[in-house]
Amino acid sequence: MNVKQYHLHKAYPEKLQFEVYSLNEYRNKNLDKASVPHSHSYYQIIWYFDGEGTHNVDFKTYKIKPNTILFISKDQIHSFDDNLAIEGWLIHFNESFFMHTDVDIFLKYNIFKSHQNPLYSIDYEIIQTGKSYISLIQKELKERHQFGFEDVVRFLLKSFLINLERIHQKSTEKKIVHNNIYELQFFKYKELIEDNYNKGLLVNEYARLLHISSKTLTTITKTIVGKTPSQIITERVVLESKRLLKFTSLQIGEIAFRVGFEDLSYFIKYFKRHVGTSPRSYRTSISQ
Repeated sequence: MNVKQYHLHKAYPEKLQFEVYSLNEYRNKNLDKASVPHSHSYYQIIWYFDGEGTHNVDFKTYKIKPNTILFISKDQIHSFDDNLAIEGWLIHFNESFFMHTDVDIFLKYNIFKSHQNPLYSIDYEIIQTGKSYISLIQKELKERHQFGFEDVVRFLLKSFLINLERIHQKSTEKKIVHNNIYELQFFKYKELIEDNYNKGLLVNEYARLLHISSKTLTTITKTIVGKTPSQIITERVVLESKRLLKFTSLQIGEIAFRVGFEDLSYFIKYFKRHVGTSPRSYRTSISQ
């Protein structure tokens, strides 16, 4: 068993790297694909209008209620339930469409990397605001020949996400401010880990890529999330290892290699030290 990964316009880079779909129409068009655990190389926003159900993301099952929005980051493994009748929107976009400014880095790591709470409940005011943005986006998508239409779609998407982030900030005690220099450096560090976690880079190598010292990087990560740089690297490696153990039938040695270990015995010791059980025992426990 291997997890299927889907792409958005991969063979057509000249196309707009953004699309909006009717959730109901999309689900019925892709009957079996969406209900089987899969991942994307792009970002996905799922806005449920009505109905109730569940949605599986990595190792958690989230309860879906009317007017909830779920954020699926690229490479996350997820699946829909069997409710094909539920109405809503699916928004897909590639990183190349989205990532242009420091605000984008902030939104990416505060919304799409919020593994603790990727599900937002929205009130009437945000529903109306969001529908206005989507309506304007759909209008632009019908007039793709118009001057600057891609920028208009991008700005509308960002405005929509900023409004959703305001909801998130109301529900959390710690407010992350995107123009704080430490926080921007932290998000850039997370970005580097995402690109390199399977290459076995050390903390000092990441610090060098950020043009700062290892000591400064430690100060940054401890200030922002109370963790050392190496702890954050470990969390990403362990997350990917768990995904591969749960959602694929790859041999333990193949998994070790995929997450950057050439020595299988060292990977087993590493996994056991951080998870509390061996990779094989973990796989057995989650398959029961």
